[in-house]
Amino acid sequence: MFGFAIEAVAIAALAALAAGFVRGLAGFGLSVVLVPILQLAIAPSAAVLVGIVSLFLIGLTDIGRIRRDADRSAIPIALLAIACMPLGLWALVALGVDWARLLIALVSLAAFVLVVIPLGKIVMPRRPAMALSGFFTGFFGGFAGMPGPGMAPFYLRGRLEPKAARASMMAIFLVVTPISAAVFVWLDVGGWQEVELALLLFPAVLLGDWLGHRAFGRVSKARWKVATALVLGGAAAGALWKLLM
Repeated sequence: MFGFAIEAVAIAALAALAAGFVRGLAGFGLSVVLVPILQLAIAPSAAVLVGIVSLFLIGLTDIGRIRRDADRSAIPIALLAIACMPLGLWALVALGVDWARLLIALVSLAAFVLVVIPLGKIVMPRRPAMALSGFFTGFFGGFAGMPGPGMAPFYLRGRLEPKAARASMMAIFLVVTPISAAVFVWLDVGGWQEVELALLLFPAVLLGDWLGHRAFGRVSKARWKVATALVLGGAAAGALWKLLM
């Protein structure tokens, strides 16, 4: 189906449903869940492109929410991410398949660690924190199709309310992902086969996202942060366990 084995498509559909739910609840995490699982069934570069296209498609459903709730910090972070994305793409192409698969799983794990590790009284000024967020958002977006881990620590540890933090991350995804996908296709790292698979998976992503949005309105700020951290940790642990077994 679309050039992929039926088993790979079935795995992708289940992962897309779970990833959509996570994204609807947290505002990020679709690729963090989808790519590490999908890249066990298809090539890492193909999994990354499917994740990027899926992020863009689901982002189109949130334009109203983004305009209403997003913080202005999303603008400089998105611009920096676009500038740094080619570096991550170069790393993805330069590394061998096995190394790429391992490091994609480690990116997911690193996001979990950065969110939950206690920093004590260490507080980074806002502008340097935004600069680092923009750099890692772009690098992880190009290398692993996961812009989320780069920006999640900034928004989850910041003072914004969950609604604004969530909309800001969605805004960055909406700007960065179509450019990333276009560069992938232009450099022949991926092609229409991956775009077609993402379109095939979109109904599952959309259903999961709808369920996640419904769950978001029923949790407190503290529980939202705990839930998103647990999602990151679970996705990373699952990807590493399946990869190393």
